[in-house]
Amino acid sequence: MNLLPLPAFADNYIWLVHDGRRALVVDPGDAQPVFDALQKLGLQLDTILVTHHHADHTGGVDALRDATGARVYGPSRERIPEPLLRLNGGDTFTALGLQFEVIDVPGHTAGHIAFYCAGFDGAPVVFCGDTLFSGGCGRLFEGTPAQMLASLSALAALPAATRVCCAHEYTLGNLKFARAVEPGNAELIHYTARCEALRADHQPTVPSHIGLERQINPFLRTREAAVRQAAQVFDNHTSHDEASVLGALRTWKNQFK
Repeated sequence: MNLLPLPAFADNYIWLVHDGRRALVVDPGDAQPVFDALQKLGLQLDTILVTHHHADHTGGVDALRDATGARVYGPSRERIPEPLLRLNGGDTFTALGLQFEVIDVPGHTAGHIAFYCAGFDGAPVVFCGDTLFSGGCGRLFEGTPAQMLASLSALAALPAATRVCCAHEYTLGNLKFARAVEPGNAELIHYTARCEALRADHQPTVPSHIGLERQINPFLRTREAAVRQAAQVFDNHTSHDEASVLGALRTWKNQFK
C-alpha cells in the first residue's frame, strides 16, 4: 500500500493511497492533481474521504465522483457535496481492504472528523484534515478551546507510531511559534532543523507521527509547566485549566509573525 501527498493550491496536501490498481484520496480540494496522479500511475479512483466542509478540501469532490464513480465518505453534520456516506465518531468502514475508524474532532469546524487506520502497511495512519498539524493545530473557526482540546487529546492518545497526515504544509511556521513557546525544547530544535532541510530540498515535512508531536507540539503540551507559563505571560488571564491554556496559545498563534 502506497501513501503520497499531492500538492494543491499554495500549501494544501491531498493524500493519495493506492495499491497499484485502485486509489483512495483524502480532502481533494482540487480535482486536477488527483486526475494527473491517477493517469500517471495508472490507477482507478475507488474512494474519496472528506474531513470537513471547507472549499479547499471539497472543491474537487464533484468532478472526481462524476468522472470515476468513487464512493464518498464524510462528516454527518457538515455541508458536503452529495451523494456521500455520512459518518459519526465510532463508525467504521472498509476501503481498499483497509479498515478505517472515524474520530470526531470538532474545533476547526463544528463537525470535523478524522479517519484512523490501525493496519496501514506496518504502521497506523490518521488523516486529520485541519485539526492537528505538525507543530500546531487548526484555527477555531466554529468550535471552542475546550472542543479543540478534547479533539487533540483524542488524536494524541493514538499509538506513538501513528503517521499524522494533515492537509497543509504549515510546519515551519508552526515550529517558529512552538520555539517561541518552548525555546528550551531540545527535540523541537532538532526537529526544526530536519524540517528546514526538507523544505530547502522542496520535500514535504509530513507525515509526522504522534509520538513526535507529543514532544514538540505546544497544543499537545498544555499540561507542561513551560507551555502553561508561556501562555500566561502572553495573557495573564490564562488559568491553569488546559482549555484556557490552549485558547491563549491559539489566540497568540493567530497574531504571531
